[in-house]
Amino acid sequence: MKTLALSARLGAATALLLCAVSTVFAQADARPVLTISSGFADVTTMDPHRATAIGDKGVVSSLFDGLVRFPPGSADPKTLQPDLAEKWEVSSDNRVWTFRLRKGVQFHGGYGELKAADVVFSLRRAADPKRSSFAANFAIVDKIEALDEYTVRITLRYPDAAFLGRVSNYHGGNIVSKAAAEKLGDQFGQTPIGTGPFAFGEHVTQQVVKLVANDAYFRGKPKLAGISYRMIPADSARDLAFASNELDMAIGKREQRWVERTSKRGVKVDVFEPAEFRTLFLNRTIKPLDNLKVRQAIAAAINVDDIVRYAGKDVADKGCSVVPNGYLGGDCSTGAYVYDIARAKSLLAEAGYPNGITLKSVVSNAAAQQPIMEIVQAQLAKVGVKLEMEVVDHATYQAKSRQDVSAIVFYGAARFPNADYWLTEFYDSAAAIGAPGAMSNFAHCAVADDAIRKARIEPDAQKQLALWKRAQVQIHEDVCAIPLFGLKQVWARSDRVDYGYELKGALNLQPPITERTTVTRSAR
Repeated sequence: MKTLALSARLGAATALLLCAVSTVFAQADARPVLTISSGFADVTTMDPHRATAIGDKGVVSSLFDGLVRFPPGSADPKTLQPDLAEKWEVSSDNRVWTFRLRKGVQFHGGYGELKAADVVFSLRRAADPKRSSFAANFAIVDKIEALDEYTVRITLRYPDAAFLGRVSNYHGGNIVSKAAAEKLGDQFGQTPIGTGPFAFGEHVTQQVVKLVANDAYFRGKPKLAGISYRMIPADSARDLAFASNELDMAIGKREQRWVERTSKRGVKVDVFEPAEFRTLFLNRTIKPLDNLKVRQAIAAAINVDDIVRYAGKDVADKGCSVVPNGYLGGDCSTGAYVYDIARAKSLLAEAGYPNGITLKSVVSNAAAQQPIMEIVQAQLAKVGVKLEMEVVDHATYQAKSRQDVSAIVFYGAARFPNADYWLTEFYDSAAAIGAPGAMSNFAHCAVADDAIRKARIEPDAQKQLALWKRAQVQIHEDVCAIPLFGLKQVWARSDRVDYGYELKGALNLQPPITERTTVTRSAR
């Protein structure tokens, strides 16, 4: 067992952090600690500009803030409100955004007051492919300047009426301490410094991450002493821990049967947006998937309706495009791929594979992934496609998926609900695995680059929608990917827990734990 935060290798910087954290914890010990399990074997990183896994995003959401924020319990961009910026102005052409920062906001661990220099550093870092997994979302930015200690001006390369979403408390919009990030370097992801209602306390590998209350939080002292994230990847073990009151909250199985069974036991089950959009990406760099007829055959072999029925009516919505349901710019005019076993076999024969093919895929053992891929495996077998699955833990799956070792990548994600974000990350060739600006283009799709890039800078809303439609049609015809369904978030919650808000959605895929959240029991 290794306690990463206590490692002597982090030196004086970590010692100072832990001293500050310990003081806060000592002052807060009369308050309860909320215990959660997000279902993963460990956190990968707590660096907000690198955190893409579900198990990481929930932790990060309590540690960091953005210039603006989604109110707790909302995933609707229309509800964005001030966060670290108390107000802002935008030029008439939507190209120059000026943010006025709150005064007195303090970073965790004694790193001082938030200033404009921290915001400039953070957003430049978020835009740097070498330091951020969300760099493509900031390609729109031309300049980021500190006009004074509390004023930041951002100039865009082209107009973007929805720019606030990029600097919200989500992904690359999270603000880090410049001094801490520069001092801690590669260790920042294990010793994060933000301004959120909770501060990093301790990480015991594959056991627990502990956050402690930030009593200096600008919105007020948290009602909790802290949050304990327990690493319990096994569904049965996690269900047992919840049933025995060792957990106050736990990620549930996003299956209809689980939701119904758990609800009947009197447990509060929260099902909320956004749905993680499940997609099968066909890696066009791995033969024979470079052959269009083979990709068409695979699309014809997948019975999406059966997969959706398995997931369940309360938790799954069938996809109608490569852009998730409900996203601005999503277009369903092409319709879904038609399930047709005879056609799939015929296409394979036409492609020169009458006896079938063998493909390999690395698959996560997560409850929301492995069972679906087993269904896909069985469906493909009916047309002569043998899918050899290497089932691994989720962190290994994430890493291997970005090494081009899978012919088929099954991936689920939720992003800011705008077609540009989705198309840029998953279908622009600049985001292909191995490219300098790599994000999540597992298919190495390049067919819609022109439409995606023109839409990104198109100021006319109707023309932009038309370009997004064209991109989706091109991707559909090239069969870069097979959209499956949106899978909503499912969490079990003890009736002792009061979120402190109404939960309708959460872009970070976990019910937000805020300064108002509490649990009615003594501190552990």
